[in-house]
Amino acid sequence: MFDGLKEKIGRFKSDAEESVEEAAEEVDEADADAESATETESEGAEPASASAESAHPDAEPDAVEEADAEAGESSESEPDEEDESSSAGLASRAKSFARGRVVIDEEDLEEPLRELELALLSSDVEMSVVDEIVETIRDDLVGEERKFTESTGSIVEDALEDALLSVISVGQFDFLERIERAEKPVVIIFTGVNGVGKTTSIAKLSEYLADHGLSSVLANGDTYRAGANEQIREHARNLNRKLIAHEQGGDPAAVIYDAVEYAEANDVDVVLGDTAGRLHTSDDLMSQLEKIERVVDPDMTVFVDEAVAGQDAVNRAREFDRAAEIDGAILTKADADSQGGAAISVSHVTGKPILFLGTGQGYDDIERFDPEELVADLVED
Repeated sequence: MFDGLKEKIGRFKSDAEESVEEAAEEVDEADADAESATETESEGAEPASASAESAHPDAEPDAVEEADAEAGESSESEPDEEDESSSAGLASRAKSFARGRVVIDEEDLEEPLRELELALLSSDVEMSVVDEIVETIRDDLVGEERKFTESTGSIVEDALEDALLSVISVGQFDFLERIERAEKPVVIIFTGVNGVGKTTSIAKLSEYLADHGLSSVLANGDTYRAGANEQIREHARNLNRKLIAHEQGGDPAAVIYDAVEYAEANDVDVVLGDTAGRLHTSDDLMSQLEKIERVVDPDMTVFVDEAVAGQDAVNRAREFDRAAEIDGAILTKADADSQGGAAISVSHVTGKPILFLGTGQGYDDIERFDPEELVADLVED
């Protein structure tokens, strides 16, 4: 899962470490050259006053002083600001080196960070997310010192983990804990476009809840699409779950309301309500969703899309959240996604967490989204 993204992140780690180590070697060589030059000068140098006197043995003392001053002036040249800055930077790094430490300079990271930025964009990571990741890494690493006994790779790895977690773990909450603490029944509505695995995700989540001791009833609020009843009814039959459904063209809010009444009467913990696949620009379907929210007042609204949709999934998540505020997301087909752009970006652009990843066709193929586990997998070798 997300193997392509992992490879690109690994390449940045390698490039950054190599660049820092090369810079440290240059400082070491410059320091050695400076020491050698100092020793040579101290061995062969003759005091300036002595040379002046030997050149003018009969000269008056004032003349000798003038000659010394002229010699000093002629040996000096106007300093170049760029050279001064470079020399100051080199001196600072040499001082750190002398203390047994290597300091990471911004120049060391310039090329690796540029390559990382391009790599993330090519993996469908959203632009603002890329900017935050790159800036966080830069802020964490520039000026950082390490001992000779420490690995540059471990410092880069820590910075990468911090940067990725800062964008992936936005708004995280414990899904099961929220349900267990809430007044029953808990009503969860699912939204998203057609064909992304929304109905199958509902069935998977019903099985996930059952595995954790929570009962559920399915409600088909997708009265718009022909065949929707048959699709969700098959899932309900396979899982031995109760399904509440009306005829095609019925009122979606009425269907889910009936499911809530059934759950209350039968001590069912969770109502899982499907809705018609819609675009945020579909006014009639969005008005249906608004009516469901007025009539039922769901505890959670969950957005569903495909991980493999990349930037499209990110854009849809943003627009759905604007049109009808979501509480979290499920990304399907994560097992088939090499790029990882949606998984990296959705939480950051919506401010709402990814709750689950769909990882296959079976009812058990759903995983709770764990930002720390994902980042560890992406960053570690």
